[in-house]
Amino acid sequence: MNQAYFKTYLDRQKAAYDAIPIAQVEHVINLIKKCWEEDRQLFAFGNGGSASNVSHFITDLGKSASDKMGKRFRCLSLNENLSWITAIGNDYAYEDVYLRQLQNYARPGDLVLTLSVSGNSPNVVKAVQWAKDNGLTTIALVGGKRGQLADLAHESIVIQDEHYGRVEDAQMTICHLLCYGFIES
Repeated sequence: MNQAYFKTYLDRQKAAYDAIPIAQVEHVINLIKKCWEEDRQLFAFGNGGSASNVSHFITDLGKSASDKMGKRFRCLSLNENLSWITAIGNDYAYEDVYLRQLQNYARPGDLVLTLSVSGNSPNVVKAVQWAKDNGLTTIALVGGKRGQLADLAHESIVIQDEHYGRVEDAQMTICHLLCYGFIES
C-alpha cells in the first residue's frame, strides 16, 4: 500500500458522503419521529457490517436519543438475538431469520429500517416484502447497485458507491444523522 491508495480511498469516501441525499434523510427522521410520537415500534436489521451498524444505530436511538427526548424510542435490532436467528435458520431457513421475528413482534403502522450494501440479501428482501405487505412502513439504506430493496421499500436512500466499506461508512453516518437529529436538536 502507498499514500496514493489512501488518498484515492478517502477522496471516494468524501464523494460518498457528499452524495448523501439530505432531503431524504430529513424525510426518514420525520418517519422515525412519527413512529415515536405514535408509540410505535421501530425494527432494524442487516447482515455482516450492516448488522453491526444496525446494532450501533439502535443503541444510539434507544439510549441517547431516548434520554434526550424524555419519552423512550421503542426500537429493536432483529440481528441481536442469536438464539432466535439460529433456531429460525435451523428449523425453517436462513432467509426467514428476520421475517419470522417480524411475524412475532410487528404490527401495522410500525417502522422497518434495513441496511444492505447489495440490496439483494434474501433474508432482508423477504422481511421487507412481508413488512410492506402487512402495513409497516419500510426504509432501506442501500449501495450503488441498489438491488431489489431500492424499489421494494417505501423509502430508499442510495449511497452512490459499490465499495462495501465506503457504503457501510456512509450508512453509519446517515444513522448518526438520524440519531443526533434528536439528540442535538
